[in-house]
Amino acid sequence: MPRQQRQATKYPGVFFIEGTAKDGRIERIYYIRYRQGVKMVEEKAGRQFEHDMTPARAARIRTERIEGKALSNEGRREAARAAKEAEANRWTVARLWETYKAQKTVYKSVRQDEYRFQKYLAPHFGNKEPAEIAPLDVDRVRVALTKGGSKPQTVKNILALFKRLVRFGEHKGLCSGLGFHIELPKVDNLKTEFLTTDELQRLFASLDAETNIQGANILRMCLFTGMRFGEICKLTWADLDFERGFIHCRDPKEKREKALPMNDLARELLMGHPHTPGSPFVFPGAGGKMRTTNRDTAKRIRDRAGLPKDFRYHHGLRHTMASYMANSGQVDSYVGHKALGHADQKMWARYAHLQDQTLREAVQVPADIFKAILDGKAKSALKVINIAKTKG
Repeated sequence: MPRQQRQATKYPGVFFIEGTAKDGRIERIYYIRYRQGVKMVEEKAGRQFEHDMTPARAARIRTERIEGKALSNEGRREAARAAKEAEANRWTVARLWETYKAQKTVYKSVRQDEYRFQKYLAPHFGNKEPAEIAPLDVDRVRVALTKGGSKPQTVKNILALFKRLVRFGEHKGLCSGLGFHIELPKVDNLKTEFLTTDELQRLFASLDAETNIQGANILRMCLFTGMRFGEICKLTWADLDFERGFIHCRDPKEKREKALPMNDLARELLMGHPHTPGSPFVFPGAGGKMRTTNRDTAKRIRDRAGLPKDFRYHHGLRHTMASYMANSGQVDSYVGHKALGHADQKMWARYAHLQDQTLREAVQVPADIFKAILDGKAKSALKVINIAKTKG
């Protein structure tokens, strides 16, 4: 606090010294002096040009601080420090999100969750701690999403991400929980798509007519092997074991490595598929890098084949392959789920939906037996096997 060249004003406790403004002009720098309890306080009120300060304004500032209506400069600095410290200790939902991302070493859906958080969660909850959020706040988001046309699965994904973040904060001891339960929308997500033989014939014709061999062969791989699109995009030539007849999948959905068997169609396709110079990938994207999309080609092939608009061109072909395998009657559930690379046998049940003709033939068997009995021809018409005698 410089004391040289102090010049008094007509206002008690207000004085100034001369200094240099940013533009080089000489300007007055006003100070105020007052007692705070037993302590004498002397502090800057402001500069003449930079802060448009006058003796009268400086006097008003002095009066407010004497009366306790305004904090001193030191008080304001202390309040700012306290606010900064309090903010550093606040685990808002936005801060939880950044920490959650940083601590996950493998996060396959980070882009989708980033979009969900920034668009739907951050505007409502980003600056709040979980304890500050009420059930009505969550209900408002749910209602807004539903009225905005979001599908139940979309609403479920957004609210599930929110629950995941709060649970993460609780488990790490960063924040308290919500104190209430969030009920997620019920979604029937067991959609199993299936192409009939007529639809498959049209699909094969459309594939043959496609000039983009890379994109067309990706769809063929989905159908011939039941592999996921992401798995196919990650395939390198080193992953193909033609000698043993296996395809090695790295970093699949189940977060484990697996080996899928090649059938004749897959072997023929892969052996005849062109190599892209300088790229290790079997189905590379731009610049020989790993492919991330096949949407345009797949949509063109689907539409040309006249398939339903809601048919998921990649995953739907995986479902089709699995369904034909399950409905053949020649593959049991253990072998089937292993061949498709599922972590357990639960998924296999999705594909074992017998076709109408198969069901009709099944119920016709007992009907034929009953008819033969009614006609009195049971012995001649039926071959009865004594199960007890065949055991052992």
